[in-house]
Parts: sequence; structure tokens; C-alpha cells
Amino acid sequence: MKAYFHTLGCKVNQYETQEMSENLSVNGIFRADSPENADIIVVNSCTVTQESTRKTKQAVRRLKKLNPNAVLVLTGCLPQAFPEEADALHEADVIIGNKNNADLLSAVNRFFETGARVNSIIMHEVKKGDEYKGSGISSLDEHTRAYLKIQDGCNRFCSYCIIPTARGRSRSKPLNEIEDELKRLAGNGYKEIVFVGINLSAYGREIDLSLADAVEAAERQGGIERIRLGSLEPDHITDELLGRLKKCGKLCPHFHLSLQSGSNSVLKRMNRHYTAEEYLSIMEAVRKEFPDAAFTTDVIAGFPGESDEEFVETCEFIKKAGFQKVHIFPFSARKGARAYDMDGQIEKQLKIKRCGILNEICTEIRNNYLKENIGKTAEVLFEAAENGKVSGYTKSYLPVEVETTANLQGQIKTVRITSVGNDCCIGELI
Repeated sequence: MKAYFHTLGCKVNQYETQEMSENLSVNGIFRADSPENADIIVVNSCTVTQESTRKTKQAVRRLKKLNPNAVLVLTGCLPQAFPEEADALHEADVIIGNKNNADLLSAVNRFFETGARVNSIIMHEVKKGDEYKGSGISSLDEHTRAYLKIQDGCNRFCSYCIIPTARGRSRSKPLNEIEDELKRLAGNGYKEIVFVGINLSAYGREIDLSLADAVEAAERQGGIERIRLGSLEPDHITDELLGRLKKCGKLCPHFHLSLQSGSNSVLKRMNRHYTAEEYLSIMEAVRKEFPDAAFTTDVIAGFPGESDEEFVETCEFIKKAGFQKVHIFPFSARKGARAYDMDGQIEKQLKIKRCGILNEICTEIRNNYLKENIGKTAEVLFEAAENGKVSGYTKSYLPVEVETTANLQGQIKTVRITSVGNDCCIGELI
């Protein structure tokens, strides 16, 4: 038998797809190269925005139409957060949630045995929380770098976010399991590890550890040459954490610090735990320990009640911070989050307009950042090759493209930056 996976959403979902795939392969069910050739189709869903929910539902209907004879499984965050909406998708033969992805095979077997639809969503424990569960992975299909999930869930309850419902409370992978997984991934040739989680910077808090412990474990692992961190909450970045991270020579100086708004009044309504001024101070603290640090972030446009003045504050903040790249999203009302029915909901066209303005600002900043690297040399981990060109990323997550017919995928080479291309730097091998 063969299984086809369609994954939506974040790096954590991509990791969990690989985890499910490896669990199936142990039982003789391997990856299909297309939905038409699959006996089982798994849609690993996202529901962080209304658009991601729409794409999930569209994928379920499209894939079932492509292969009506396959068993279609819906899992991930949509059924976990909105079980009624998942149940209404009649194309899904099996419905589970991200809490019980490990039950995928047993749920499919139950469907085969009975011919009846299986709806088996296990809700997260709200009060006492869940234990971290997962078998880990040994590879990541079609990737040069490997994502390694070490944390799940979130306790922050930002007013716009459905994640605590979709993912439960914060919990951390035991350090010995991380060490075992690092060894497997290094043994399979991965040179770069990306630690990911739903609230990555909360790693270890409930088990008397910190994110630095996970990074130090990767630092000790032979074969791994780069360690990269996923999205971090800025107020979790302490002097103690930075002091320990600075000693890790493999750590990439690329920090994705979640922002969401540059206006203090909007940040307060969002239930974020810092001010714009504190955020800038945290960036400076990072730069003190990592002089070559590059910063990326996320921003939400059109949060309820966002006035023209508050929007301008965000625009000015972004100019001052000088991010390498900014992911911009229009506010999406999620039922169950406090901002869902807040006063002052912004009309769709204004949200789109504000996203456009932010994109123009961020594009100019990014282009200037790319140009500043001309003449510099950097080590690039190459990932893809096409039409006589190879592309990859520096430690600071700068995209670089080089003309060559050599197969450099998975290799780290020194490159001199010579010019700027389409949202990337152009270089030559040294």
C-alpha cells in the first residue's frame, strides 16, 4: 500500500507529516508520488487563518475527487480546533487530530474493517495539559536541512490566536529524545538542523530546561554543522539565554522574533507581552552578542481597532528595526479567540491596502539589505539546482544563487557576493 501526504501550514506540520510517514513505512506503507497512485491520502491541515481553513477544505474535496477510491484522512489543526467543521467535510473517511496522529494507522485499519467513517479526535487537556508525545524522525523528504520539533502547544493566549485550542498547552520533548534524534539525522547526512515548535522559546520551562540546552545538545553532535532556530517570542530572550547561545559556534545568527505590531496600544489589545521599545532593546541585546545578527519577523495588518495613527506607528517601527524580511498577514478573525468579535473590526479592503503599504516598505528595506552584502564572502549551504544554477542560504538566511553545473546539493561552499538578483544575492564560488 501507498500513502500520499498533503501538508498545509507551518514547519511543525511538515515535521509531523514526516513523523506519520515514517510510522506508516515501518508497517510497509510507503510514500506515493501522487494522489492518484495512493491507497491512503492524508491531509495534514492548518487553521491559523480563515484562508488556511479554506485551503484545507479545498484540498480535501479536490483530492477525494482525484482519487475517490483512496481512504482520505483529515488530521492536523482544523479538526483539533474546529471538530464540527471537520465533521462536515463528508469527503473525509477518517478524521483524527494532531494530538493523536500516532493513531493514524489504527484509524485507517478500522475504516477498512468496518467500512464506516471513523471520527476519532482526542481533545487536549485544558487544565493539567498534555505530555509531549512523538516518535521523532530520521529524515525529511526533499530537504537539505532537517526540522526537529522539540516543543508543542502555547500558554500565551494572544487575543487573535486559536493555537492554544488547536495545539494545547506548552510541553517539551525530553532532552534524551532530542539527542537520539539529532544522532539519527546527523547519521543520515543532514548538516543543518532547524529547531521548531509552536512556541519554541518556551522550550523546557516545565521540565527545568531552556532552549539553550537543546542547542547545546546539537552543538555536541558530530556531523551537524549548522543550528538554526524557528520563531521566537522576544520577551523570552534573556541575557542568560543569549550568553549560553553565544558559546555555540554552530548556531546561525538568524533570529525570527515575532512582532505582530509596532504600536504599543495594538500590542496591548493583542495581549502581547512587550512594548515596541522593549522589542528594540531585545534586538540590541541580541546584536551585542551576535554582531552579524539578521532579523526576520511577522506583522498583522488591520487588527481590530487599528487606527491610521497606530498603523503609521507600525510602519515607522519597521523602518527603524530594519528587518531582513517581514511576513505580512491581514488580520483573520478566528472563532474562539478573543479578537473574533472585538469592536472596531477593519473592513477587508483596508486590511489589503495596509498589507500593500507594508509590503512596499519591507521590499525596499530587503533590497537594500541584499545590496549591502555585495562584495562580502559567506558560506552557503546549497539546496536546489535548476537550469545551470544552484541556490542556498548563508548562516544569516541570506538567499544566494550561483551559476554552476556542479552538483552541490547538501554541500557548504564559500561564495563571494557579486550582485543582486530577484529577491536573492548572486555569487561566485571561491
